[in-house]
Amino acid sequence: MGDVVNLLDHDLDGLSAYCEGLGEKRFRATQLFRWIHQKGAKDFASMTDLAKSLREKLAGRAEIRGLPVLTEQVSSDGTTKWLFDVGGGNAVETVFIPEDDRGTLCVSSQAGCAVGCRFCSTGHQGFSRNLSTGEILAQLWFAEHRLRERLQLPAGERAITNVVMMGMGEPLQNYSALIPALRVMLDDHGYGLSRRRVTVSTSGVVPMMDRLREDCPVALAVSLHAPTDALRDELVPLNRKYPLDELMAACKRYLQAAPRDFITFEYCMLEGVNDTEEHAQALLALVHGRGEHRVPCKLNLIPFNPFPASGLQRSSRERVLRFAKVLQDAGLVTTIRKTRGDDIDAACGQLAGEVQDRTRVGERMKRLPVPIVPLGVK
Repeated sequence: MGDVVNLLDHDLDGLSAYCEGLGEKRFRATQLFRWIHQKGAKDFASMTDLAKSLREKLAGRAEIRGLPVLTEQVSSDGTTKWLFDVGGGNAVETVFIPEDDRGTLCVSSQAGCAVGCRFCSTGHQGFSRNLSTGEILAQLWFAEHRLRERLQLPAGERAITNVVMMGMGEPLQNYSALIPALRVMLDDHGYGLSRRRVTVSTSGVVPMMDRLREDCPVALAVSLHAPTDALRDELVPLNRKYPLDELMAACKRYLQAAPRDFITFEYCMLEGVNDTEEHAQALLALVHGRGEHRVPCKLNLIPFNPFPASGLQRSSRERVLRFAKVLQDAGLVTTIRKTRGDDIDAACGQLAGEVQDRTRVGERMKRLPVPIVPLGVK
């Protein structure tokens, strides 16, 4: 009979095509899709309004296969972190961050990450593989229905209002699995999330930023972390391939189709590396200037979460505030991210999971101290 199909791998169009292949009409696929995503159903027998003939066809041919949960940790501030087993000795992490007006789920797209940013413990562990669409969606599917149960929400009320693709991995390097997953998140028969409330974070994969703009424009966050090419080359190795001028031009193009009228720039504050007032001035020159490349943006300053192998330190609070003031005084909307879930290692840059390093990045990192690049160097 062939392999059993995991229905979490399909967006609504994919599920419709699958059902048509079984001789069923499209509206049956919509019913099935709602059972899976809106109700969190795991078995076909419970889908009472599906035709018995379809339930019988699905049995043995298809399944709704989530990811095994290795651990669930709840922080003192309500942040929850799950570690999911993705096989082959690899695990990925997913984090739920509750706030008064929203519930945000931080979702992983890869086991590990190949980008290798110097200040990220996930990148330090190296890269194992891309996740499938079903593995990306399984994180949301599980978390949404688990939280509804735990929070005892009334029927129809969602626990998760925002999704950020900011967990482990570089989402735009797993593009073919990412797009159907985003479509399920946005689909009114699925999770019904607004495009403004789904954010893809990228370290700057320029060609795929252009494709995302065409295929499924959602909110965009760019991991910037440095105001000059010389420094960013050291902190975000991808910059050597797509330098700042190209990245800024791609941000500008993205805004033509984006659901928000600004790009969020993420900036991890590293003591003595990228956190001086001169760096702040260079950052202003980057986003405000360079002729036609002025990019409407918000700056999100992230306190660094130190880990031993990085050789880097967190900027002092005073330094972060001074940096923010330079930006704010120049009219740039600047926020300082609260550190959440510190006690369960769920804060930004701490998601490491258990990743088999297939790229020997650990060895490469040891050989590479971070040089402090003088600001005048281009």
